[in-house]
Amino acid sequence: MKPLLYKKTRRVRTQPVPQAMKSHITKGDQVRVIRGDQKGQEGKVLRVLPQKGRVVVEGINIVKRHKRATQQDEGGIIEFAAPIHVSNVMLLDPKSGDPTRVRRKVGKDGTVERVAVKSGQPIPRNR
Repeated sequence: MKPLLYKKTRRVRTQPVPQAMKSHITKGDQVRVIRGDQKGQEGKVLRVLPQKGRVVVEGINIVKRHKRATQQDEGGIIEFAAPIHVSNVMLLDPKSGDPTRVRRKVGKDGTVERVAVKSGQPIPRNR
């Protein structure tokens, strides 16, 4: 006699699906690292990962990966910038070059502009 087969139950998510984090930093911004091993170093933002709340900064958090050779690519040790958390970097003030917090200012025509708290200067979007 065959054993009875029961339907598998569906897996229920215990944690909520992560939402994209709202960030004051965009691609092309100049930032300074304020926490961690690279504290005090500056660089340009190469990528923003809003789902994970992380940014990739040029020359910061360099890691090495060993890559196996394939028919198309050569193998070896590859160095690249790994993402760091967005809370560990601060935008640089366009006037003084110091790290600053950011406010959003809505213009009369409805456009949103980022403004440096320290100097009050607008921070241009680099797109």
